[in-house]
Amino acid sequence: MSRKRGIMSDALKEEIAKEIGVYDTVQQEGWGGIKSRDAGNMVKRAIEMAEKDLATKHQ
Repeated sequence: MSRKRGIMSDALKEEIAKEIGVYDTVQQEGWGGIKSRDAGNMVKRAIEMAEKDLATKHQ
């Protein structure tokens, strides 16, 4: 089964992982090593960032 390529860039994922404090785990274990709660927090943060970006572009 093929995997879809994620929408978030690797740089953005790394930035958010550093922000929420799970980047060390990613470096040691890969993305599969983070907890599902942390992955959800990363998605939530990415959405917040996108919404903020859209709001500033539409002013």
